[in-house]
Amino acid sequence: MTSDADFFKQRGFGLKIGFGERPALLVIDMLRAFTNPDMMLGSNLDRQIEAHHPLLKAAHDRKLPVLFSTVMYEDADFKDAGIWALKQKGVVTLKAGTDGVKVDPRLDFRPSDTLLVKKYASCFFGTDLVSRLLAHRVDTLIITGCTTSGCVRASAVDACQTGFRPMVVREAVGDRSAAAHEQSLFDLQAKYADVVSLDETLAYLATLGAKTPATV
Repeated sequence: MTSDADFFKQRGFGLKIGFGERPALLVIDMLRAFTNPDMMLGSNLDRQIEAHHPLLKAAHDRKLPVLFSTVMYEDADFKDAGIWALKQKGVVTLKAGTDGVKVDPRLDFRPSDTLLVKKYASCFFGTDLVSRLLAHRVDTLIITGCTTSGCVRASAVDACQTGFRPMVVREAVGDRSAAAHEQSLFDLQAKYADVVSLDETLAYLATLGAKTPATV
């Protein structure tokens, strides 16, 4: 019996996009509400946190655009969450001004980095991300964070649809569900993105010279 991987390969899926020339690092929703396993939306992402350390160092050393995203809601009754609030209760942990919407303090989030505020899954939906990336002629989006099956997948698909090269770093993305994580990586690699290793990404970044500091 033909495996899914073999079937997709036979049909021409999973071709390599490849890294471009001007990358940015997009760290998706590595917030306390998601990295604390005791919270409603949380899971243990300790290994993913560790994988971020060399990525952030390489991006900062080379003065690349580094963007962190957060999800936060300001309306007292969560009206700004739309019907998404009807689907899952965890939005209550994403209230603006609370600790849940803050970037995990174990990550090197610098004042020179961008904090992108979103309301829904994709970092592209309802934000100025495209304008920020185009202003710096970014062609490659190195994608990390959580969750693989949710905001990471949605952002990678939108990156592809918008004309950016989505590079999803396997060791630096995580999910509450191992099955959802693996299936999402399989589907992204097949149709929308390159799922790349941490070592491969760091080797690529090492080929880039230091650039003028970028504020996005």
